[in-house]
Amino acid sequence: MDTTVLLILAVLLDLVFGDPLWLPHPVRWQGAAYAGLDVLADRLGRRTRPFGAACVVAVASTSVGVVWLATRLPAVGGLVGLYFAYAGLALGGLLREGRRAARLLEAGDVAAARPVVAGLVSRDVAAENAAGLWRAVAESVAENANDAFVAPLFWLAVGGPAGLWAYKAVSTADSMWGYRTPRHGRLGWFGARADDVLAFVPARLTALGLWLAARLLRMEAGGTFGAMARDARKSASPNAGWPMAAAAWLCNAGMGGPTVYGGVLVDKPALGPVGRPWNAKRFAALDRLVLVAGIMVAIIMMAVCNLAPFLWPL
Repeated sequence: MDTTVLLILAVLLDLVFGDPLWLPHPVRWQGAAYAGLDVLADRLGRRTRPFGAACVVAVASTSVGVVWLATRLPAVGGLVGLYFAYAGLALGGLLREGRRAARLLEAGDVAAARPVVAGLVSRDVAAENAAGLWRAVAESVAENANDAFVAPLFWLAVGGPAGLWAYKAVSTADSMWGYRTPRHGRLGWFGARADDVLAFVPARLTALGLWLAARLLRMEAGGTFGAMARDARKSASPNAGWPMAAAAWLCNAGMGGPTVYGGVLVDKPALGPVGRPWNAKRFAALDRLVLVAGIMVAIIMMAVCNLAPFLWPL
């Protein structure tokens, strides 16, 4: 299947259908593999950096091999490739869940909104009030604009469906093991560092896409591109700060601040205009911004695929 056609169809399927629960999803298989390897690490007494690296390489290599072989099946290889491309993108599902949480918060139903927000974030939200939940869902949508869509799309353009799922193997390792805790601090080190490397360019492309989308939507930014870049570097992550800082300044609402993870209070750096809380109006602006930015980045990727013969297919 032509690369441009594959990208167009995958993006459209993602935006229209999201991630149906009934459809088998490869990331669940990767997650199950890491869960099993986590148990194996305990049995072997190997919660070490080398063992963690070997696990990530094994899951990524297996993913690449399975996808590569499946996309070369006679007659159905093209459709299988489309399935793997579509399954690796999650902008549609992200926006749907964000809107669901926003509707509940706007209606004042904090109790019903809390579990929805909890499904989007890794922080503890049990004690969060409405303002904290608004900030949590806004931060999740902004950060995952890269993690769930732009970064997978970037690696789809570079390496086809197999390249996308190599990236997802690393991203899943980071999501499950990439925490500085006694249990996963060493085992998850390689996955976290590899994710930092693979998401480096996409994170900055996401921030640029958000800024360009804001211009197209004629949004009144609360700060300059320089302010965004300065704030982006405050984050402990080399990548997460870029889409979050861009969204904060463009939507005129702050991100960061006191956040609870696993019962531990973490004072995250403030991003964007301080003292401006998220609300329904600002979240609606973020929703439009992320959607338009995602489409713009997809168009850029399609153009690059047509102009750069060194990209997939090789």
